[in-house]
Amino acid sequence: MPEYLNIAGNTIAYDVSGEGLLVVLAHGMGDSRHSYRFVVPALVAAGYRVANVDIRGCGDSSLGWDGYSRTDIAGDLVALVRHLGGPAVIMGQSISGGAATIAAATAPDLITGVVELAPFTRKQSVSLGGLLRVKRHRAGSTRLGMTMALGSLSAWKKYLDLAYPTKPADWAGELGRIEAKLSEPGRMKVLQAMCKTAPTDAGAQLVNVRCPVLVIEGSLDPDWADPLAEGEKIVADLPDGLGEVVVIDGAGHYPHAQTPDEVVTLTLPFLAKTLANA
Repeated sequence: MPEYLNIAGNTIAYDVSGEGLLVVLAHGMGDSRHSYRFVVPALVAAGYRVANVDIRGCGDSSLGWDGYSRTDIAGDLVALVRHLGGPAVIMGQSISGGAATIAAATAPDLITGVVELAPFTRKQSVSLGGLLRVKRHRAGSTRLGMTMALGSLSAWKKYLDLAYPTKPADWAGELGRIEAKLSEPGRMKVLQAMCKTAPTDAGAQLVNVRCPVLVIEGSLDPDWADPLAEGEKIVADLPDGLGEVVVIDGAGHYPHAQTPDEVVTLTLPFLAKTLANA
């Protein structure tokens, strides 16, 4: 059973495993902490205390929040680190990558490093050339657009099929879990709200980050025509020398679930470096 942190009358759910320096894991929209099911045991085995979070409105966390922006999610993550006792490195995927950026910029005393997985951290612009040139990007954008406009669970499942170019061995059960959770009243509304929140708040905070940042992209992520270029733009907007981008060949939008061994291999040296003097 998860633990719960009360924030202004609502609750976020989380699990804590292991002992040692703190690593906080935050998933993307329409998902839950279960997406990190392959990463948590490896980080615990490496000697870290791992807090795996259901971001607001998702998983076992409550509904009814006033907002679902990256700034809102960042405030929750900072509150959890304070509650558990930091400092911490935050690993955030997709919308939570942007939230982790904001957390690092606004709470530099607590956040000593950020790992961003396929992050939406910068203001996005539609490239007609990219849509025409890259079929997977065109299809992904169409399916996300239908999810946002219609609240369509079917469109979201079709997007996930594309966003996982290869599926984890337990994918049938995991997709069933996702479908059951999003079928609960109010959950798809949260997903729609998150789809509509622009990442401009996170992009504006990149210049204020003072800790190291590791950006991990998947080469087959359908959310961008060129995932490497997106990661490089995030690094370019950070202060000089703080950011690094790595691309996992063949991974999609969920590298932590599709290629967890590669994510852990990249993350462990980063954690050792950024938490060494914590």
